[in-house]
Amino acid sequence: MRNFWCLFFTVWPIVAVGTFVIAPAMGWWFPTDAYSTLGQQIDDLFYLILTIVGVVFIGTHIALGYTLWKGSQDPNRRSWFTHGSHTLEVIWTIVPAGILLFIALYQMDVWRMYRVQSAFPEDLLEVAEVTARQFEWRIRYPAPGRPLQLKPQKGDVYAVNDLHVPVNRPVLIQLRTMDVQHSFFVPSLRVKQDALPGQVIPVWFEVTKPGIYDLTCAELCGWGHYKMRGRVVAEAEEDFRAYLQRLAAEQAYDGVTPIETALSHAEKRQNEE
Repeated sequence: MRNFWCLFFTVWPIVAVGTFVIAPAMGWWFPTDAYSTLGQQIDDLFYLILTIVGVVFIGTHIALGYTLWKGSQDPNRRSWFTHGSHTLEVIWTIVPAGILLFIALYQMDVWRMYRVQSAFPEDLLEVAEVTARQFEWRIRYPAPGRPLQLKPQKGDVYAVNDLHVPVNRPVLIQLRTMDVQHSFFVPSLRVKQDALPGQVIPVWFEVTKPGIYDLTCAELCGWGHYKMRGRVVAEAEEDFRAYLQRLAAEQAYDGVTPIETALSHAEKRQNEE
């Protein structure tokens, strides 16, 4: 049994590292690539931290396994008792502090671009207000051809769990919640922002590939948290405009006029404006 713990603390780190290596191929990793401009930079930060932690993890367990193995080879060897080393304590305090300071400074540009409004892209298109509530996402788009206002305006159009945005263009949403705290999370875009009661929070992102991306709530918000799902649809800008027109026509549908006619009237009004 004297070699059991030596083998245990040697084998399980190998298994852990091996699991990390095969995880992407087994589908245990991030959902595909980051299909947003900031997403790749966020991934780079993650892999930087993962590398630092991985090196420390492997080095620590190599030292631990070596120490246990060497000590187990001589059962008559007396243990070495010490009250500690001030030099070692200073080293393992300064080195981690230096690493944490490096990470804090290294990530500041990405943090500023994502969170500081003065650093947002100048050509942002404010597409919608997203309001979280138990247990759905309510979307308010401005009337076609008009800017989004903080308060609802006549002609605004609405959807539930269906956020459309133009692709390859920076877009801005205004995030809020009607009840408890929620979290707007689109894993494939690496976009995540808590929705806080009483606050309207601007969130921007730029999708680089057309497609449909899962929108989930990443904050436990009640019994129906598991079903609070939506989607982000990234499409060409002309398709996005056409979607708003269809939504406006469907919202104004009186049950008598054919929907195609209502849609053409909505397009005509926009052209006149």
